[in-house]
Amino acid sequence: MDIIIEKSEVQQMKMDGHTHTQLCAHGSGEKTEKMIEKAIRLGFTDYCITEHAPLPAGFETSYEGPREGYETASLGFDQLEEYFEHAECLKERFKGKINVHIGFETDYLPGFESEIKKFLDEYGPRCDTGILSVHFIQNSENKFHCIDFSPEDLEAGVKELLDDPQEIYHRYLMLVKDSIEADLGEYAPKRIGHMSLIKKYQDYFSFPEKFDERNMLLIEEILKEIKQTKRQLDFNLAGMYKPYCNEFYPGIQVLSLAKKMQIPLIYGSDAHEIDAVGQGYHLFSSLAQ
Repeated sequence: MDIIIEKSEVQQMKMDGHTHTQLCAHGSGEKTEKMIEKAIRLGFTDYCITEHAPLPAGFETSYEGPREGYETASLGFDQLEEYFEHAECLKERFKGKINVHIGFETDYLPGFESEIKKFLDEYGPRCDTGILSVHFIQNSENKFHCIDFSPEDLEAGVKELLDDPQEIYHRYLMLVKDSIEADLGEYAPKRIGHMSLIKKYQDYFSFPEKFDERNMLLIEEILKEIKQTKRQLDFNLAGMYKPYCNEFYPGIQVLSLAKKMQIPLIYGSDAHEIDAVGQGYHLFSSLAQ
């Protein structure tokens, strides 16, 4: 079950709600315990371990991007017990110094809702945190490509829309909306991950900095659903440090609206290495509080 965080509690705690581990195939491989030790030095009270959940077994045949993008995207099903043992050991080891929460960053993949629900039903009872994210987008033939693996793979996924970047944004945002509306069961994650990840390569493609009016209306709908379903928004600093993004997720436009709607904003370093733990927290403090 996810931790339920009220606005007053967010103000009292210092939490990193989005981190990865030494088991992440696209991470640095640095020891998770060293990442937690840094969080303690930085004064964090709570630390969420949210490794990428395994992709559904049948997803591989629907994926058309680089092999590396698929093979390094997530844990394998055969790593799950190792992951829980690793995370639970760290939770116990650092007890009294920092509150370690355990869960997954789960991918929403249209057409695989039943498989995702089955996974969450089985492993959700062992978790107390979680993130629901969109990392993949379908091309015109309904084959999946990674949004954040490389500019080339994103281009392959949206090539027919490159002349209309607002439509690319719209397609991605519709996936975010679908993820919130999907029936993923009792253990569906309560935090929506990096809601503007589609802008990771915005400078590479010279995409517009701002969402247009149509997309802002869609974003308002999404935020209303987040509010109605008592979910949270991942204030994710990783984008600030990506060479072609240079802004946090979900960006100023979404942030301003989310604050007006009093949606809980949870800081997330999205750390895959020690150096990233706590990155940009000062920005979160000044903009989100």
